[in-house]
Amino acid sequence: MDPIRNPYAPGAGQRPPELAGRDTEVRQFEVVLERVAAGRPERSLVLSGLRGVGKTVLLNTLRSQAIKRAWGTGKLEARPDQSIRLPIAQALHTAMRELGHRHRDDEKVDQFSAVLKAFALRTAANDRKGIRWHPPVDVAAAKGRADSGDLEMDLIELFTDAADLAGDLTVGVGLFIDEMQDISADDLSALCAACHEISQQSAPLVVVGAGLPHLPAVLSASKSYSERLFRYVRVDRLSRDACDRALMIPAESEGVQYDEEALDELYAQTDGYPYFVQAFAHSTWDHAPASPITIKDVSVAAPEASAELTVGFFGSRYERATPAEREYMRAMAELGIGVDDGSVPTAEVASTLNRKPQSLSPARDGLIKKGLVFSAERGTVAFTVPHFGKFLRTRTA
Repeated sequence: MDPIRNPYAPGAGQRPPELAGRDTEVRQFEVVLERVAAGRPERSLVLSGLRGVGKTVLLNTLRSQAIKRAWGTGKLEARPDQSIRLPIAQALHTAMRELGHRHRDDEKVDQFSAVLKAFALRTAANDRKGIRWHPPVDVAAAKGRADSGDLEMDLIELFTDAADLAGDLTVGVGLFIDEMQDISADDLSALCAACHEISQQSAPLVVVGAGLPHLPAVLSASKSYSERLFRYVRVDRLSRDACDRALMIPAESEGVQYDEEALDELYAQTDGYPYFVQAFAHSTWDHAPASPITIKDVSVAAPEASAELTVGFFGSRYERATPAEREYMRAMAELGIGVDDGSVPTAEVASTLNRKPQSLSPARDGLIKKGLVFSAERGTVAFTVPHFGKFLRTRTA
C-alpha cells in the first residue's frame, strides 16, 4: 500500500493517530482542570510506567487539554545531576507568555517577570551548562522574592505568584515534567514541599510529572506526605480491545481493513506496548499489497520491524552501557526467563556472576543512572524497557 498514506507514527513521544486506552486519564484530567480553575482543591498528578508505554504522549496530551482551556503551561525534561531551578524558570516563563498578553494589569505581569528573573539568577554556574535560555531582560530582577537561594522557599513564592496571575484570568498554571525520576533528592523534596503549600492554598497551579515505574517510591522517599500529595496513574500496555482500536481506526480512515488473524498476530508480536504497536503496524502497512491486511502481511513485515527495534529501541540503549554494565544486564536477562523479565533479586545477579553483591554496586548504580534498570523495591532490579531481557538473550545466544 501507499507508504505516503501510512497512518502510523512510531516516534519517541509522537502522538499516535488514535490515542487508544487512555480515555479514563484524559477524562479525569478534564475534571482536574475544571476544579482547579473553580478554586476547588485538587491533587497534582504523576504518571509512571516502562519506556515505550506512551507516558510522554499522555503528558503532552494532558498539556494540550490545559492549553485548550486557556491555561498557562510549561514543560521541562529533568536530567540527572542538574538542578531544576533554571528549567522550571524557563517553563514558567513560557506559561506566563501564554497568559501575560491577556492580563489587563501590565504592571502585575512585569512584577511576576521580575520575580521569575530573580529566581532564575540564583542558578549555580555549573547548572547553566547546556542551557541557552536566559531570564527576561526587559525587567530588573526583584529583590526579596524567590531569590533566597533556598529552592523550597523560592519555589513556594514563585508558584504562588504564578498561580495568582493565572487566577486573575480564572484559569490555572500547568507545569509538566518529563523524566521526573531524574530530579535530585534535594530538588524533589523542595518541589514536593512547594506543591504541598500550593495545594493547601487551593491555588490554581498543578504539577504533572511522568517517569519510570519507581517514581512513586522516589517521591515517597523524598517526602512522606507525597503519597497523599499526588494522584498516581500507572501507564501500562494496551488491552486487546485498545490495541485493536489503535490499529483499526487509523487504517479505516484510509479505507483499509484488518483480518482478525492479523490483529491476533500483531497483539502477540507487540504484547500491547504502544511503541511496538506503532512500529509493527507501520512496517506491516508498507509491506501489505492491499486491503484487508492479513496475517501473512504481518509475518512478512515482522522481521523488519524487529530489526528496527533491535537497532533503535534496544541497541542504542545497550551501546550506552559499559562492559561491566552489559555483563550485569545479561545476568538479569538469564534470571528473567519465565518471569516476563520482571524484577530479579540483586543477590541472585551476584550469584550468577559469582561475585559479591557490593562489588556490583557501581554497575547497578550506573545502569540506574542511565535509565536502563530501576529498583522499585530494595534488593531487586528490573529493566525499564519491555522485552529488553529477550533482546539480550537473543543477542548473546
